[in-house]
Amino acid sequence: MRPELTYEALQQAGVGAFFRPRDLVPLGISHYHLQRMVAEGRVERVGHGLYRLGDVEPTEMETIAMVASAVPHAIVCLLSALRVHEIGTQSPHQVWLAIDRKARKPARLPAKVRIVRFSGQMLSYGVITRPMQGVDVRLTNPARTVVDCFRYRNKVGLDVAMEALRDAVRSRKAMVSEIDRAAEVCRIRSVIGPYLEALSV
Repeated sequence: MRPELTYEALQQAGVGAFFRPRDLVPLGISHYHLQRMVAEGRVERVGHGLYRLGDVEPTEMETIAMVASAVPHAIVCLLSALRVHEIGTQSPHQVWLAIDRKARKPARLPAKVRIVRFSGQMLSYGVITRPMQGVDVRLTNPARTVVDCFRYRNKVGLDVAMEALRDAVRSRKAMVSEIDRAAEVCRIRSVIGPYLEALSV
């Protein structure tokens, strides 16, 4: 009898809606069984060696979860992190990822990505983990995301950074003190300081 592949079974095995063939070994599902499920439409191949369970309800965060599953060491940041935290009005058509400055750029990804490089403390400060469709996604928290928008204002635009700052504070997704601390750690307080002071008036 062929083993059943359900979202519940995947979760029990510590796997999410997106998985690789090796993740199915504990469930007793062989590569042959996996290919049969792909042929039957129960599983979808979404990238090189990356699969998606067909009966999982898609969400707007599906693409981010899919990319995070393919590059688990990466950090979702900037415009994509704004989207996750529902800050501002940006709706990026690619997933913004940060990787170690020394890391090799990932290839054969299942969606369009925009890569930036972090190093040192930037790889851990203000980085949280949030489950999305059973995938543990690493991303910058709201305060760090706002600060990063100012750090990378030449890439995302100063207007986007200012909108993110105003909306994060107004919606209380991040406190002024949290943003100020993140700006200090990220060594960009001299740039963001005047904007923070204007909000505090």
